Amino acid sequence: MTDLDYLDRAEAALRAIEAACDRINDETDTDVDNQRTGGMITLTFANRSQIIINLQKPLHEIWVAARAGGFHYEFVEGQWRDTKDASELFAGLSRYASEQAGQPLVFSALSS
Repeated sequence: MTDLDYLDRAEAALRAIEAACDRINDETDTDVDNQRTGGMITLTFANRSQIIINLQKPLHEIWVAARAGGFHYEFVEGQWRDTKDASELFAGLSRYASEQAGQPLVFSALSS
């Protein structure tokens, strides 16, 4: 994958995460504060725990740091996949955010 392909796909993933936060805040009583600085998004929950999602441009990866641990995702066959267990980014993010928020939250690759 070229650097430009990586950036296009990674930026689309970050936009989808931001859109999911907006949807979650509109449709649930959960307040997920999302702050974006360049290629990094920090999600902060009511209990003040955080999840940090950031781009690792030299490696063409997206990294996620959550209470559950640190995870690296690479783009494989149309999806961001964990480099260790091949789980999908948005499924993992949904699981980590649900654990930290204390209620089910759903993140999706679709930004609408």
